[in-house]
Amino acid sequence: MEKTYRLFISHSWSYDKNYQRVIELIKEQGLSFYDHSVRKSDPIHTNGTDEELYAAIEAKMKGTSCILILAGVYATYSNWINKEIEIAQRFNKSIIAIEPWAAERTSSVVKNAAHKIVKWQGKSIVDAIKELG
Repeated sequence: MEKTYRLFISHSWSYDKNYQRVIELIKEQGLSFYDHSVRKSDPIHTNGTDEELYAAIEAKMKGTSCILILAGVYATYSNWINKEIEIAQRFNKSIIAIEPWAAERTSSVVKNAAHKIVKWQGKSIVDAIKELG
């Protein structure tokens, strides 16, 4: 029986297309997975307090196989990325940093926290999930 990986994909809601593309790349590889991410459409995103969002992220990360973080340079300036890294580390979750294709600059904050850094490619992402998850 194939393992179902439980993934938390950290992303900035303003870069929702990148998140959607990562989901597509993983699906194209045929990996069985459940997405624990806090989606842009989640009411906690629009109506919740910072404390509620932190608790929601914490609850979603707790049961995951690994954490995927999009390592675009914008991630360095996101307070939430830092909090997500902190939560992932507290739960001893493996972190996979995904570097965008043409990015000349990527987030050193994300890459320094990562257990594995991969390119924006389905096979690389899925191989890392299978290795660390």
